Amino acid sequence: MTDSLVIGNDSEVILHFDLKLEDGSAADSTRVNNKPAKMVMGDGSLTPNFEACLLGLKKGDKKAFTLEANDAFGEPNPNNMHYMDRSRFGSDLSIEEGMILAFAQPDGSEIPGIIRSVAGDSVTVDFNHPLAGQTVVFDVEIVDVKSGASAQGEK
Repeated sequence: MTDSLVIGNDSEVILHFDLKLEDGSAADSTRVNNKPAKMVMGDGSLTPNFEACLLGLKKGDKKAFTLEANDAFGEPNPNNMHYMDRSRFGSDLSIEEGMILAFAQPDGSEIPGIIRSVAGDSVTVDFNHPLAGQTVVFDVEIVDVKSGASAQGEK
């Protein structure tokens, strides 16, 4: 193994990132808890343009790049706006605009929803990613690069 392994199409990448909005305000960072992110190139969890920004980097490299909404968290989808009856929330829960609540899915997993408005018995919940529609700046530091299983096998 060598430390000079560069990020390729199926590399496993461990990195720290700082995610900022265009105005410079912080949106997320792996440095807060000193827990770097782990991702596999080509597994579909990242957009192609995000992956393209990482290709060719190696352990120790630092890079900042800007991604438009479509290349980051996408545009808001109107189908992800849901109108719910207030009775679906616990009566002891004080629901306010801007709150983020966890909603159980049929498979038992949870998805966050942002309360966009409360009008009488109607509550509007937005299940779009909180950064949907935003241009974001990623500042990455590559902690480690490992070659993927298919990189070690036959081509």
